Amino acid sequence: MVSFALFFTLGVWYLQQQAALPVLPAYWPLAVIVLMLPHANGKLLNAARRAAILMCAALLGFSYAAWIAQYRLSDALPDEWQGKNITITGVVAEMPRLHERGLRFAFDVESVQTEGAHVPRHIQLSTYDGDSNDPLELSAGERWQLTVRLKQPHGTSNPYNFDFEAWALERDIRAIGYVYAKGDNERLSEQTSSPAYLVQRLRESVRTHFRKTLGDVPYAGVLTALAIGDQSGITQADWQVFTRTGVNHLMSISGLHITMLAGMVFSIVYWLWRRSIRLTLRFPARKAAVLAGLFAAIFYTLVSGYEVPAQRTLYMLATVGIMLMLSRNVSPSQLLATALLVVLLADPWAVLSPGFWLSFGAVALIFYVTANRLRKQHWLKEYGKVQWAMMIGLIPPLLAMFQQLSLVSPIANAFAIPLVSFVVVPLTLLGTLPPFEWMLYVAHEAMVLCMYLLNLLDKLPYGVWAQHAPPAWTIVSGMGGALWILAPRGFPMRWLGVLLLLPMFLVVPDHPAEGSARLVVFDVGQGLSVAVQTRNHALLYDTGPEFSGEADSGSRIIIPALRGMGIALLDVLVLSHGDMDHIGGTESVLKGVPVMNVISSLPNTHPKLQLAAHNEPCADGQSWEWDGVHFDMLHPAKSNTPAALSHNNEGSCVLRVSTGQNSILLTGDIESLAESRLMKLHAKELPATLLVVPHHGSMSSSSQAFVDAVHPRYAMFTSGYLNRFGHPREEITDRYRAAGSEVLRSDEDGAVTIAMDAQNFRLERYRTVHARYWQHGVMPDAAGS
Repeated sequence: MVSFALFFTLGVWYLQQQAALPVLPAYWPLAVIVLMLPHANGKLLNAARRAAILMCAALLGFSYAAWIAQYRLSDALPDEWQGKNITITGVVAEMPRLHERGLRFAFDVESVQTEGAHVPRHIQLSTYDGDSNDPLELSAGERWQLTVRLKQPHGTSNPYNFDFEAWALERDIRAIGYVYAKGDNERLSEQTSSPAYLVQRLRESVRTHFRKTLGDVPYAGVLTALAIGDQSGITQADWQVFTRTGVNHLMSISGLHITMLAGMVFSIVYWLWRRSIRLTLRFPARKAAVLAGLFAAIFYTLVSGYEVPAQRTLYMLATVGIMLMLSRNVSPSQLLATALLVVLLADPWAVLSPGFWLSFGAVALIFYVTANRLRKQHWLKEYGKVQWAMMIGLIPPLLAMFQQLSLVSPIANAFAIPLVSFVVVPLTLLGTLPPFEWMLYVAHEAMVLCMYLLNLLDKLPYGVWAQHAPPAWTIVSGMGGALWILAPRGFPMRWLGVLLLLPMFLVVPDHPAEGSARLVVFDVGQGLSVAVQTRNHALLYDTGPEFSGEADSGSRIIIPALRGMGIALLDVLVLSHGDMDHIGGTESVLKGVPVMNVISSLPNTHPKLQLAAHNEPCADGQSWEWDGVHFDMLHPAKSNTPAALSHNNEGSCVLRVSTGQNSILLTGDIESLAESRLMKLHAKELPATLLVVPHHGSMSSSSQAFVDAVHPRYAMFTSGYLNRFGHPREEITDRYRAAGSEVLRSDEDGAVTIAMDAQNFRLERYRTVHARYWQHGVMPDAAGS
């Protein structure tokens, strides 16, 4: 059973690494016949039978995941209906969540009124309050007619980053868009009878109850997350504290919370049932308690939003319950294997989620250090052993997936687990009932105490270890080392496991050679950010856009990528000009990585420079050399000050990075005036191997004379997918193609990585090198030279 589940998981995982879905024969389910092979006489025949069954398990996992993916991808928004008004009727499928300017919610489409249009069954919509004097007020389970504008799911594509398109496919979101405020939008009915929608209405009513009861207290969002799984009310600052102290797994409905609730209901029902001789004679008290605990777990899992950690726990509890009802024993490994199979049958994309590996890995570690022991230990000693196992055993996956781990996590979890799981959560759940509203205040005060202690730990120096992404072989070595260290007493030389952990920390990524540079033009949507790395130095040009008040490309894209690349310090941060699509992530970058110097066209009083340790204006004539790579600032003129510029774009810092015969030109948002100045004063420096096209390909830049003067081999456009500005303009892309340039686009190619030295210039498109079957607009093979 265990081996079968592991190989089935391997098959599912392998399918999710494919660039294209395979064509499955109609008879692929017949592979299950192999599972019916009888036992044979002889070790060799039995070994062959076992190998055939394991291969069959992997094949079934691969084929099943492909079959589900083909079905889900078949329901797509046609290209020709992107961005057009479509009138639809359907049901608000979940409780709407607030964003800065309105609501965001899932919508189940029942019918399409617009003739000829096709809309997928399940979509995600947003409303924007500023678009109408009468904002829509929607609730879960309501049936609405809406006029919407949709596009296919498309996210940014960068190394060491979140994959939005995979996330959307896993949740069956096949189109995203917004409600057109001037369209025909009306509520058709206030309630539908579907059980799924009734659960969502219940979740929304609990959230409303919490908001009315708690008001604006600081941790109301945490209590809401613990009750119904809605994490939208937790601030980014609080999430950072939870992550840095290693307790973020507690601030949502985790397996521990569901097990605690099921165990509590089990104990109460068992105690009460045994008090009645009549009930006990009709049905055993233990089995009655098992059913009650299982129903409590099912209810809590549904109310929580049915996330992977909750699913895993529910399936494990269900397996235990079924075995107890059948009066059978089941080993911990078989229990975990059953839950693994059920989770993947329900959601083959779960293998792409870090939570999947961490949750199953954590439970496996608990079984590894506690199950099948000859002598039962004191509960406190066993609790300490489990915490030790979590600290050591999760080092490899945490470094592999996040490139960081909390060094204060054992201390934080030592008090946070009992405080949150046995005080905050029970009081919060009781507080959902009107007679016990007062318990929410007690739960909040307990959360205040917990946060006070967590903030103390967060302020400790060296509380978090952050590093490069370890190579795959070091992760495997580290996992073996962790299991060796955690092996039972008597296992020989457990200390040698430390040696197997060390390669994850000591094997660092290769740095560019002397005279070479590695550049990454990030895919930040509608904006710009470029990282430049030499042998011993690193520079970042612009920090991309701000997405919302608490999210920006600095925290979401740039910092994780720099950390994964092994860039722990920036020698220079260049901020080309003051547009928010170029400097929106500055504060996150300055907080997330040490920056020695900031060079910009911004005034010293600009808010984005307040965290800078040292800054200076960019000006023509600045130049330096790092490890044989030359950096030259070509614009603006020294006499220009930010206040004197007639147009902010024209004052963008223009940086040339060169080595030998190869060069890259970073131009910010310069327009025709700056282009004319560059052609007049720097005609010899303008020719470039790759040009990051000015102003994202707008009509105000890239004059024919400038294109001819630069004559780039590659023209890189950084723009958001179907952005509202229409960048890049078709006339501009055609202009570069006519000049012989190969056009690159961040919205089609993802991040572009360039490796160049004096003679060679190689680039790779992230969406090509890391192509997956669910990606939108995968391009042909990358060119290299």
